[in-house]
Amino acid sequence: MVTPTPHAPRTTPLEEELRRLAGSVPDPELPMVSLAELGVVRGLRILAPGRVEVELTPTYTGCPALESMAADIERVLHERGIPEVAVRTVLSPPWTTDAISAEGRRKLAEAGIAPPSPGRAAAGGPIAVALAVRCPHCGSTETTLLNRFSSTACKALRRCEACREPFDHFKEL
Repeated sequence: MVTPTPHAPRTTPLEEELRRLAGSVPDPELPMVSLAELGVVRGLRILAPGRVEVELTPTYTGCPALESMAADIERVLHERGIPEVAVRTVLSPPWTTDAISAEGRRKLAEAGIAPPSPGRAAAGGPIAVALAVRCPHCGSTETTLLNRFSSTACKALRRCEACREPFDHFKEL
């Protein structure tokens, strides 16, 4: 069981299991990472027997995958035997790329997507924008921005000048 902090309510083993299940859902646009690894599942609480509320924060306001994420969370929890699942969108505090776990960053790179630079939350200040983006194929920092938007609004399209391969870069937020 998780030891609660003085400001956090006590979580039950069932809540922990349901949060793990909700977090295990793959992101619809980046299926190599789970919603937990992406850091968008913000909370889960049992409201009553058979009634659960999940808090979900999109990577950006207007994210087109939000409905799909909510439906997938509802499906997984219904399969677990929870008849009433409400997924609530939470916009504050806003999601940042610092919420992506180390495992999520590793999986993005393994899939050929340059992960965002970490550090905004740790520094407590402005986003540290990397001037060089490392190619996920060969590791070179000699890369060129081809387009500020790629297959999704949260990624940019770049090309490596060393290996000449194009790749997506998950933009820092």
